Amino acid sequence: MRSGRRSTTAQAEDALVQVFREEAGRLTARLVRIIGNFDVAEEIVQDTLLVALEKWPKDGIPDRPAAWLATAAKRRAIDHLRRDARFRQKLELLKQELTTPESEEPDDRLRLIFTCCHPALSREAQVALTLRAVAGFTTPEIARAFLTTESAIAQRIVRARRKIVEAGIPYRVPEGQDLDERVQEVLAVLYLMFNEGYLASTGKPVRRDLAEDAEWLAGLVVRLLPAEPEAIGLLVLMRLHLARADARLDAAGDLVLLRDQDRSRWKRDLIAGAIGLLEQAGAMRRPGPYQLQAAIAACHAEAASWEATDWPQILLLYDALVRLLPTPVVRLNRAVALRHVQGAAEALAEVDALAGELAGYHLFHATRAELLIELGAAEKSRAASARALELTTNPAERAVLERRLAELDA
Repeated sequence: MRSGRRSTTAQAEDALVQVFREEAGRLTARLVRIIGNFDVAEEIVQDTLLVALEKWPKDGIPDRPAAWLATAAKRRAIDHLRRDARFRQKLELLKQELTTPESEEPDDRLRLIFTCCHPALSREAQVALTLRAVAGFTTPEIARAFLTTESAIAQRIVRARRKIVEAGIPYRVPEGQDLDERVQEVLAVLYLMFNEGYLASTGKPVRRDLAEDAEWLAGLVVRLLPAEPEAIGLLVLMRLHLARADARLDAAGDLVLLRDQDRSRWKRDLIAGAIGLLEQAGAMRRPGPYQLQAAIAACHAEAASWEATDWPQILLLYDALVRLLPTPVVRLNRAVALRHVQGAAEALAEVDALAGELAGYHLFHATRAELLIELGAAEKSRAASARALELTTNPAERAVLERRLAELDA
């Protein structure tokens, strides 16, 4: 066995995860550019990754895992092209390209991300395709991440590929105003992915691996688009939330609210690094919703205690956020900050004004319940908590609401 090789299954799988993250999107992007067929390129890369998953635990990790994958992908692609007359004219180009890794164009993975997140695809398809093509997830892994069946994910991916062909979705980075709009689409996909991992809608209360994969993808977008402050803002927002992930659940797996978290368990080095990135984004003087949300998260992260939270500053940031993104949920969150500055009565008036738009949103009722109990309206608070519980599927959030109802009934 060569030096530099290890043979345990666990080590091989850990290494494979890291290499897949870095190389799956790179290989897929290069093959799409050369072959011109997203479906074929993505299948070749997935087959290559599966071969590695089978061989590495038995044979040991190659000294240069990325080079091993590139060579294996090249061979499979060449075999495919030789069998298919439609692609024979691309064979020599493929041989040249994949034998010289340094020739890779830096925009390849960026083109791939924009293709996967094209607005012609459904949001579910965008997420599945991004995880598979860019992050190297297998279909079973995506199914486990979103608690659905492998067949459902496979169909989702097949439909997405078909849509790319039928709609003539170009494999390119948009330009000008189109770039600004499409970047927002990419960020929205990653934000959705992160939120589903950070506080899942069903099943496990938290799927941290999915949140961390979304953070990695956001970091990739920042590396590829370093002059996009909103991409940096989203990355900072994710990192600030992940910095306190260890304190979010107690030993029983129940959700610990922000005000009750043990702040000594927060990762201060990650917080400091994220805030430094946010300052870089601010220096670009192009504020946006993700940067403002990150700034709000930074206010919480920097507070030594719940009582030391700078609520007036948070309220000012929410005022700015509402001007850019006047959604009912943002206004609801602003009302929470308002409570700590002007009192529960002022906040309740703001929340009640959102009843028509947020009647089916569990956090609307949960927020009302907290404000009502502070104002001494126990019965109304109980009714609001019960309604929130009816609308909540996340088990950790349900446990919080059940505890509140038990306290009101005591």
